[in-house]
This record gives sequence, C-alpha cells and structure tokens, in this order.
Amino acid sequence: MKNSLRLTALAACAALTLGACSAAPEKAGPATAEPTKETGTMAKDFKACMVSDEGGFDDKSFNQSGHEGLERAGKELGIEVKATESKNDADFAPNLDRLVAEKCNIIFGVGFKLADATYAAAQAHPDVHFALIDSTEPPKKEKLPNFRPLVFNTAEAGFLAGYVAAGMTQTGKVGTYLGMKLPTTAIFADGFSDGIMRYNEDNGTSVELLGWDKKAQDGQATGDFSDQNKGKATTTNLINQGADIIMPVAGPVGAGTLAAAKEANAAGKNVSVVWVDADGVETTPDAKDVILTSVMKQIGEAVFDTTKDLVDGKPFTSEPYIGTIANKGVALAPFHGFDAKVSADLKAKLEALSADIASGKLKIESPNSPK
Repeated sequence: MKNSLRLTALAACAALTLGACSAAPEKAGPATAEPTKETGTMAKDFKACMVSDEGGFDDKSFNQSGHEGLERAGKELGIEVKATESKNDADFAPNLDRLVAEKCNIIFGVGFKLADATYAAAQAHPDVHFALIDSTEPPKKEKLPNFRPLVFNTAEAGFLAGYVAAGMTQTGKVGTYLGMKLPTTAIFADGFSDGIMRYNEDNGTSVELLGWDKKAQDGQATGDFSDQNKGKATTTNLINQGADIIMPVAGPVGAGTLAAAKEANAAGKNVSVVWVDADGVETTPDAKDVILTSVMKQIGEAVFDTTKDLVDGKPFTSEPYIGTIANKGVALAPFHGFDAKVSADLKAKLEALSADIASGKLKIESPNSPK
C-alpha cells in the first residue's frame, strides 16, 4: 500500500479570505457569447463564475475547494473565470446579479445558504446556467432546466473516517460537532457514527462517540460557520470529556479545533483531528501535526467537470450530481504524517470497506443523504 493512502473503491477512489464583495477575475479569454442548452459555447467565448458564501475562498474547506476547481478550469480549458466573495447573506443576490450582467455562461453558488438566491437567479435568467454546490434546490420548487445541484454523499467517506478514528483512539472516546444543524453537516456525523459502530462490531470494542446522536439526529453545534472561538471552546469541552480524536463539521470554525488540539498536545495530551471537505493537510499545512485524515468532497472536480462538459458542447443537465465513493466524488484523504501510525491491518480493512461501499455490498444510510 502506498505511503499516502487514498482509499479507493473497486478500481478507483478519489479526491476562501473574507474580502471585498467582488474579487479580481483571472482572465483567460473574452466573454462574449451566451450559452445554449444544446451545444454549449466554444472555450474562447466561455466565462465561468462563482459566488462564495460568507466563509470566503480561503476557508480551508468547501469554498476553497470550489474556487480551486474554477481556477483549474480557467487554466486547463482556456476560458475566462471570475470569483466573487460574499461577506454575508445579503450579498448573495447582488453578487449573482452582477455576474449575470457580466455575461457569465455558468455561475456556481457555493453552499446551501445560496440555495434560494441561486434558484431565484436561475428562474429570472433562463439563458444562463447555474450550479449550486452542496445543496439541492429549495423544497417544493420545480426543477429548472438551467439549474443543477452538485451534492455529495459524505456519509460514505465519513463512515471510513469513523472506522479509522475508532481504530486509532487511545481513550476509547472520539468526538464531533457541527457548525449548524443541517443535512449537509449532519450527514458527516451520521457516517462517522456508523463507522465507529462498525469498528466496535468487528473488533468487540466499545468506542464511544461524543457530540452526535444519529438516532435522535441531534448533537453539539456552534450555531454558525465563522466563530472560531466557539469551535475552540466546543473542542476543549470534548477533550475534557475524554475524546482524543475530534471531527469538526463547521467550515472555518474548525480552525478553533486545530488550535485546541495543539494546546492540548502541548499540555501532554495526544489529540488529533479529522478535517472535512478538503484535505486539511494541504489547505492548512501548519496543522499537519494534528490532522489524522480528512473526509473530502471532491468539489473542485465537480466544478471542473461541469464546466468542461459545457465547454465541450455537451447538453446541460438539471439532474443532480451526487458524489460517492464509487464515482470518486467523496474520499478519505491520505494519512500524511500519521501514515506510519496506522496499522497495515487497519489500512487493509479500510480498503476492503471502501470497495464494498463502491460495489453496493455495503450501504451507508443516512436520513441526510442526497437523493
């Protein structure tokens, strides 16, 4: 097995700075043409754009991952790209309208909080393509031919993270918490919980999960995705209860968890973190000494592939893209500096479980899984 373990299924498995409302575009060509639903547009006439939520494009999480996919599209496809940051919810609609006025062919909204604004923009501008990352269209709304959700079944990769956390804990307790109690955050904790339960069943252990009750669909949450002090306090509380591996599902709030883990280790404890959305070692290299692994949404790949299909002239579809282990849309990140600490037996078991998930032999079920 390679030193940097990237769990695969069957034959394969994969892989935001608060600032001004409008970030400087990276240009790779002019934007002069409107999209057509049947044939797309030539690369030299194509412009792909993106609006962040309040986390910004250096959030070390899903906004950053989406932005990286957009930048990749600009470089590899030779198209013009533009990214616009939002400081708060009130910026969403104006930012989307601004990009429509700039004749973007496709506009990505990053995060569930942009759902209403992105759907409304798609309704108002049927000749522009829209893609909403991490959320489906708002409930009880009809599908729009120019609106596509890009969502991720992170319960699958979360299951693998829970399994390895249960196999690595020294205290017999691991913890998790959410930024806000939402389907897109709870799904991580659901998978994490199931992975711990499976490890206990396989090994006759009784590892305990603090911070989330899957059956009750309730647990700890900081109430936002921005207050890192709340993340630090919540993590410290979990550590004081005995948890030595913590998974924050809270975007930038998770930086507080990294800080708490470092402080605990400086005081003689042995605490590590499971990051989410992106590979935390790559996005936050100064925390590599505490990040065991990450539950990754391959948001950048979804953004790139959606853009490339349009540039190549493929018809736009409103059917949701659902990232899974099988299609490489979600994955467990490499163990990086922790690789030598993870036993060969545990790695082999993770590989086997990943293959079973991809084949459908093992189904990871969550009430929050995208449909």
